[in-house]
Order: sequence, then structure tokens, then C-alpha cells
Amino acid sequence: MKLYMIRHGQTEWNKEKRLQGRADIPLNAYGIQLAEETRDGLLGVRFDIAFTSPLKRAKKTAQILLEGQEVKLIEDERIIEIVFGSYEGLCYAEENYNIPDPNFMNFFEKPEVYQPAADGESFEQLRARAASFLKELSEKEEYEDSTILVSTHGACLCALLNVIKDSTIDQFWAGGLHKNCGLSIVEIKDGKAEILKEAIVLYPENK
Repeated sequence: MKLYMIRHGQTEWNKEKRLQGRADIPLNAYGIQLAEETRDGLLGVRFDIAFTSPLKRAKKTAQILLEGQEVKLIEDERIIEIVFGSYEGLCYAEENYNIPDPNFMNFFEKPEVYQPAADGESFEQLRARAASFLKELSEKEEYEDSTILVSTHGACLCALLNVIKDSTIDQFWAGGLHKNCGLSIVEIKDGKAEILKEAIVLYPENK
């Protein structure tokens, strides 16, 4: 089994450094372009099945990547983005910072001490659902020889890799946040997962 795990293309909120979480923000024009260029970079890859977060930015990215292929696309809540709750839509850019928690940047800098909003989600909760998703996939015999697309989000993709690496929460961002349409490729064989490529992009970065 080979997993192509991708972060969705760019949205306007990505550009503005606003917390998206479960806010259903669509891809912008550049985000669509990135997905199209990534699709072109994957022309030799034929997917057998695909899973996506239900949010439109991830789903649209998957649909673009699957153009020209007859592939079933399955929505799975377990690979939706981390929940920021009442902080969603707020800005974490230094010049426009408006999150009521002055310690919010622990989310990026010290995940082991991050405290979510009262209606938000912890790294541990995110990691648990990522682990559930991976465990179910790896145990399905019918997927044993499949090439699978997983279209998800920045924090959730890091959680999937965190589970595979069996890392602690303080190492959550160790591989860095994937760029929009950043891709990691994982092979699962005999129940063991190996990361073949991590956080690569298949589009020109100098534009």
C-alpha cells in the first residue's frame, strides 16, 4: 500500500494567516493552480482509491488531482483539520494578531504546552483520530496493493506523520508544516509504515 498524503492548495485565509480549522474556505485561484501543477507532476501515478477531508479546500484539491482517473473519492471526518473553535477566522500574523490568547503561538512553537480554546481541539485529540484513520487503512486487506490519495490539511497531515514516526507532541512540527499542495509519500507493508518522501512539492517554487 502506498499513500500519497497531500495538504490542500492555497486559500485566501492561508495568505492572510487566519486560522481556518473547520471553517469551510475554498481554494483561491492560486490554490487551484498549485493543485493543477501537482496533478501534472503526478501524471505517472494511478490511484486506486482516494480519501478526503469533507472541507471544500481539501475535496477540490483531491478532485483536481484525480482528473482523468475513475477513482472513488471517500470523505472521512478523521482527516479534517484541527478544530480552533471560536478562534477560527482570527489572525496569527504578528502585524494583525487578534487572537484573545496571548500564548496561542505555542501552537506552532511549543505544541506540548498548547492550550486550545474551550471549544477547540488538542493535539492529542487530533493525533488520536489520525491514528484511527491510519490503523483502519493499514488493516484493510483489499487495499494491500493499492495506491491511495489522502487529501487533508496542514496540522492533520503532520499528525498522520507524527503517528507513523511514533513521535511525541513536542516533536509534532519536526518535519515542518507542509506547503500548500505539499506531499508526503508513505508505504505500508506487513503492517509497518515507512515514509518515502516528506513535505515535497511538485510545482516550481520560484514564481
